[in-house]
Amino acid sequence: MRWLALVLLAGMAQAENLPDPVATTEVADPAQALADWSAEVRTRALAEGVSAATVDAALAGIEWLPAVVAADRRQNEFTKTIWDYLDTAVSDDRIAAGQRALAENADLLADIEARYGVDRYVTTAIWGLESAYGAVRGDIPTLSALATLAAEGRRGAFFTDQFVQALKILDGGHVTPDHLTGSWAGAMGHTQFLPTSWALWAQDWDGDGRRDIWSDDPADALASTAAFLAGNGWVTGQPWGVEVTLPEGFDYALARDTNRQPVAFWTGLGVRDTTGAPVPDHGAAVILLPGGADGAAFMIFRNFNVLEHYNTADAYVVAVGHLADRLRGGPPIAHDWPRQERALTLDERLELQRLLTAAGFDTLGIDGRIGPRTVGAIRAWQRANGWRPDGFPSLSLLVALR
Repeated sequence: MRWLALVLLAGMAQAENLPDPVATTEVADPAQALADWSAEVRTRALAEGVSAATVDAALAGIEWLPAVVAADRRQNEFTKTIWDYLDTAVSDDRIAAGQRALAENADLLADIEARYGVDRYVTTAIWGLESAYGAVRGDIPTLSALATLAAEGRRGAFFTDQFVQALKILDGGHVTPDHLTGSWAGAMGHTQFLPTSWALWAQDWDGDGRRDIWSDDPADALASTAAFLAGNGWVTGQPWGVEVTLPEGFDYALARDTNRQPVAFWTGLGVRDTTGAPVPDHGAAVILLPGGADGAAFMIFRNFNVLEHYNTADAYVVAVGHLADRLRGGPPIAHDWPRQERALTLDERLELQRLLTAAGFDTLGIDGRIGPRTVGAIRAWQRANGWRPDGFPSLSLLVALR
């Protein structure tokens, strides 16, 4: 698995995977950058069929938002461990609010589940994490946020695509300009869709001719979320994962995302659920250790990977799955976490990669991203030094390498 600490994105998770940030740059003249970009995007938008009235009105109203640039550049600096994240994401207050939301929207959620085959508790959990069940949908003007990120240049093509799609949403009359608001990264509505996700998956549940994910009425947004998951391969009736207890002497090198095995394989090794019973056969599964060998372990199934289409961070997917389980009446996570550890900063992740490579365990790149190659290098170092090969990039590991 990707041992990524969850990145904080302006207090809410994003509904679609944003491109990875690259080295920061400074825009010498933001007003000129925005003007130059506006001229280019106007030509493109008109060529793609957006009316001149919509394009010109939108471009006349955009502003450079320094706070958006600052939020984008903070992504690599402010991180949480999975346990700190879960403490907030699956808090007692969020569970209680979710149960109220389920009761108030019982018929709607049941109907959406029946149409798309997606567990209503999972749809509700995403709603809870993305906007606190509609209470915090974001109030940043989407067009200005997207224009700022596009003109700033580091991920210009991606955010230009989002801006043009946002213009098409306006041009189609699905939302008025004053209601086109959301997060700093341009994610919108109850379940925080980016414009291109809206284009692919948004639903007109109430049949009013608009795919309105911004309305106080969450129907279109919740149906859109279920459609997104169904379209990305949701398996009806399959859990996202099950918390498990690993047997003494378990080979932690087996807990990697490329080692998908039948449930019977794991059962044969002595893996059990937290009650001591064998896990039911829900299909091929992977063992996930999001907090390393000293944290909780999960047997995860195909639906875990479907949820990754919403957000690739393991912490986010575990939070959605666990919140859904709690809303259904399930128990808290049984195992503790290594709370003496903390998330590594970007500088520390870079240092970890440098030290591993210098010690003969090449990470094949020094970029601060803890991907499969770095995890493999960590496992190799751990084996060579008598540690459990869980691949976890802990502060303890960094200190030992120093």
